[in-house]
Amino acid sequence: MKVVVQRVAHASVSIEGKKVASIEQGVLLLLGIVDDDTLEDIKWLTNKIVNLRIFNDGDGVMNNSLKDVQGDAIVVSQFTLHALTKKGNRPSYIKAAKPNVAIPLYKSFITQLESNLGKPVKTGEFGADMKVELLNDGPVTIIIDSKNKE
Repeated sequence: MKVVVQRVAHASVSIEGKKVASIEQGVLLLLGIVDDDTLEDIKWLTNKIVNLRIFNDGDGVMNNSLKDVQGDAIVVSQFTLHALTKKGNRPSYIKAAKPNVAIPLYKSFITQLESNLGKPVKTGEFGADMKVELLNDGPVTIIIDSKNKE
């Protein structure tokens, strides 16, 4: 499971011209799922996200977590995070999980993130053509892979 964490001043997701989710201070999470992802990946990743110290404290130092600042989160499914680009110029998405595997894991990720954060999480719509708007704060953008726990 791979996630791009973007610290945002605000973010929103629209589908067919209608805004379906929006947040103020918090994180926009682009989530990519592969076939061998498990609930253990979800538990590790959601715990890492809510406790990642990427928000400024009173001295302007990144010492606070999403939980500390009571920030919000939007989760957007993003199969393209698992693109293979080694050969040619057309990415291959063969590593990305098919919907029958990905959707239950996506929903479990959201449920676990809400539990860890202690409040509801906003989402896009799995498989939809979404327009994502954000004001990246910093910018702070971090990629985390549950298969590479460095």
